Amino acid sequence: VIPAPLEVDALMRKVPKGKLVTINRIREALAARHGASIACPITTGIFAGIAARAADEDEQAGRKRITPWWRTLKEGGELNPRFPGGLDGLRMRLEAEGHRIEVRGKRWFVVDHEQRLVRPAAK
Repeated sequence: VIPAPLEVDALMRKVPKGKLVTINRIREALAARHGASIACPITTGIFAGIAARAADEDEQAGRKRITPWWRTLKEGGELNPRFPGGLDGLRMRLEAEGHRIEVRGKRWFVVDHEQRLVRPAAK
């Protein structure tokens, strides 16, 4: 399935403070919602980036209820350097919610991210 951008944003928006989700978990939920075996990894990633940038713009405009893009990770708990704020900005937001960040070479990861993952509802 090729998801709609608003579907990706809606799943990202549901991740509560202190919890995390991966793009693959979002893809699994989207596939289940549509009765498909897989959701397109390319468009899901692109739409997650669009949702993140839109939320950043909303935050800069003074809106309080925004999509918490920093809680959406790449597979393996890796921070997405293309999200607004870059790695440093993501680290600050995640650490403020109680997560620990580990640098491995040029890639940054949430330590023990598996323990805080949520599984988005397929509804």
